Amino acid sequence: MEKTKLAEIMELKDKSLLELKAIYKELYGSETAPSSNKVYLWRKIAYKIQEVEHGGLSAQSQGKIEEFIQKYDPVNNKTLRPGDDSDDKGKKSKLSRDKRLPIPGTIITKEYKSTNLDVKVLEKGFEYNNKLYKSLTAIAKEVTSAHWNGYLFFGL
Repeated sequence: MEKTKLAEIMELKDKSLLELKAIYKELYGSETAPSSNKVYLWRKIAYKIQEVEHGGLSAQSQGKIEEFIQKYDPVNNKTLRPGDDSDDKGKKSKLSRDKRLPIPGTIITKEYKSTNLDVKVLEKGFEYNNKLYKSLTAIAKEVTSAHWNGYLFFGL
């Protein structure tokens, strides 16, 4: 039985985008395909085929995943981002961090002109080439010798 499902999933790779969209609609009901990316659709369809064959995640497992996301998700975790919530007067506290920034300790990497740039996010600022910077823009300017928006340059 496993080989049959595996073969079915592998055959999907040779299907056209329109065929994958039709299969997606058949498996997910009235939902239209969320993307026109063949690889993405193939993965979604493969997951659904396996889910139908073996059963999906239990409600307990889903709850545990949500709990872990709330507790440990480094991008969206509010406990790691003190001051994201507004105070009673609607003003943000002084400890607010830009939501586009990863948590302190994260290394942002970018390849620029065949050179790897590694920038460490600090509590207040950034470290690049053993120097401290107040902003990503300052690092981008030093690297490129031109004014860049730091978030745009590093893809945040």
